[in-house]
Amino acid sequence: MKVKATRRETVLIGEFAHRTGVSARALRHYEDQGLLEPVRDTNGYRHYDASDVTVVEQIQAMISAGLGTNMIRRYLDCARTGVHGTSLELCPDLRSELDRIAARLTRQQAAVAATRQRLAELTGTQLVTDERADTLG
Repeated sequence: MKVKATRRETVLIGEFAHRTGVSARALRHYEDQGLLEPVRDTNGYRHYDASDVTVVEQIQAMISAGLGTNMIRRYLDCARTGVHGTSLELCPDLRSELDRIAARLTRQQAAVAATRQRLAELTGTQLVTDERADTLG
């Protein structure tokens, strides 16, 4: 547990949650997962500063990209926030990890297509594919 030692402007968890749009519960979860390390005062209250906003934005960007907290913990140091938002540099092993995810998604898409085909054969009907559903609706 880090104890507050500087005079940077900080806010407590409720205000920080409001500023970032992330619930206090999620912030505590990020801390439990080792993704976020707020400074604690002698009473144990969490204090967040401007640098923590950037970390939360990076975590949120990685979650929205489909990465789980274990993977985020491994690659959070690869995240960079700039003018164009959050991006990931290709840290060691990140490319192979992303390739594994892409391969898994390709296998899952093939399994869904095979299931749709089999259901169509069993029911004697043609199921609406995602592409056709987009044009119909």
